[in-house]
Amino acid sequence: MDDKPLNALKIPQKLFDEYQNLPGALLPLLHAVQGAIGYIPDDAVPEIAKNLNLSRAEVHGVISFYHYFRTSPPGRVRIQLCRAEACQAMDSASLEQHVKSSLNIDYHQTTADGTYSLEPVYCLGNCACTPSIMINDQIYGQVSPQSFDNILSDLTIVEKDQG
Repeated sequence: MDDKPLNALKIPQKLFDEYQNLPGALLPLLHAVQGAIGYIPDDAVPEIAKNLNLSRAEVHGVISFYHYFRTSPPGRVRIQLCRAEACQAMDSASLEQHVKSSLNIDYHQTTADGTYSLEPVYCLGNCACTPSIMINDQIYGQVSPQSFDNILSDLTIVEKDQG
């Protein structure tokens, strides 16, 4: 990502060129925009609608329907907490409560300092080691509230060492 403020980023024209003539182009384009920018800015909705010959309401409706799409910049550390049945059976609810309380955020929110984002996910494919979370691209199994705190502490140490 370049050094421009996030709200000044424009959707690369190559994305429109690649997707606008495909049937059902909206979902693939939204995924591509979020992949390129990190989220789908509100001011991108009119541009997307115009390029796909859709109404702004149609574009906004799809963005707001699918929880995967973000309308604000994600935190540097993206935490996904599994909410599938196997994890629920192993008391992921207490882990969920602890994570939300520790970070002082709910699902689809980012901490005030922009460090952590919390997202629900409905299976990480790690059912034998529940409850599971994924932090950025790393999966952790058998996560308890205490081990979650240790994981975050280790991440903080690594970030400080690399910074």
